[in-house]
Amino acid sequence: MNLERKKRIAALTGLRYFEVVNRREQVIPMLRHSTRSRERVNYGARESRWQAVQTRDRGADGVFVYAVRSTGIYCRPSCPSRRPQREHVEFFPLPEAAEQKGFRPCLRCSPRTIQLRDPRTEAVARVCREIEVRIHASLDSDTGDERLTLAALSATAGMSSHQLERAFRSVMGITPRQYADAHRMRRLKSRLRKGDDVTTALYDAGFGSSSRLYERAPSQLGMTPATYRKGGAGMRIAYTIVSSPLGRLLVGATERGISALYLGETESHLEAALKKEYPRAEILRDRNGLEGWVGKILAHLRGREPQLDLPTDVQATAFQRRVWEELRRIPYGTTRTYSEVARAIGRPKAIRAVARACATNPVSVVVPCHRVVREDGNLAGYRWGLDRKQALIEHESAAAKNKR
Repeated sequence: MNLERKKRIAALTGLRYFEVVNRREQVIPMLRHSTRSRERVNYGARESRWQAVQTRDRGADGVFVYAVRSTGIYCRPSCPSRRPQREHVEFFPLPEAAEQKGFRPCLRCSPRTIQLRDPRTEAVARVCREIEVRIHASLDSDTGDERLTLAALSATAGMSSHQLERAFRSVMGITPRQYADAHRMRRLKSRLRKGDDVTTALYDAGFGSSSRLYERAPSQLGMTPATYRKGGAGMRIAYTIVSSPLGRLLVGATERGISALYLGETESHLEAALKKEYPRAEILRDRNGLEGWVGKILAHLRGREPQLDLPTDVQATAFQRRVWEELRRIPYGTTRTYSEVARAIGRPKAIRAVARACATNPVSVVVPCHRVVREDGNLAGYRWGLDRKQALIEHESAAAKNKR
């Protein structure tokens, strides 16, 4: 009896062993497949990044952040906030790059606390933070600005000066010096908006002298610091909104040139965007004053005036200006790839930076960023929607052929 019982127990044990082995043989390949699937995810492509945002993929945290133009906020991919519309989204490799473009961190997901995955991107992030720290420290020191050198910053990154500048340009699209200037200018704007007098705001922002500030003011502020301090008070901005082949069209301008060209569905949204930038300016709806420029823009959109050469008055970094100038050289009815534009400005590896400059262009159509496409000919993001970009390209191509 005992012998029979032992045989039954042995038999059952053997069956359980084979069940466990079989189960492991089934599960382990599944785990390996799952691991390989995660390893194969490449967040370098815009489509992959958009998919990560849609699915709130935690695996993408630390690889990039995304910003929403309609809110001015940037988030980590896994942020639980409401998903944005695709045409309003812009991607950045690190939080500092988003902030350099004027976006604010999301209070809900705290994207600045992310541990970056890419070592080179992490090194650039450390340098950005070091620049900010040194600028703030310079407020209490007469030698702070002298210490902000490429050699000093390269020690923070653990690389040579040449390696740092190349890495910084590749990730941020600008040099460390330009990032420092942009940070000072953002600080200046903040102090002026809070009501500080120009002299106090000037030194609190880290500018060593008024001459350094005023030489940058026309391109970075679009006006004098005193006027910007008042939120544009005393400045006259004329604008008009008209119907166009691409929907409602807002054109806003100072006396120096066009500073805003927006396309959208509703007038209220277009007006809000303009008033947000200049809350205290004298903003007038004045069709007659802009009739000449608006007429040329509409004629251009309808294919009757291919060469649109209008003055602009926009805020921009040196890199953005180089890109925008190159965009205006693209012949009507043709397109260029982002890599072709990068090569044309002497920055063949700055393809992402060129794409960002196109995305932040405030005077679309006048500066034809819609004429830049991907290497495979497909359309990339467009501030006013891919449908409008497609319509512009097709219309210009057809109009150019008809004139031959």
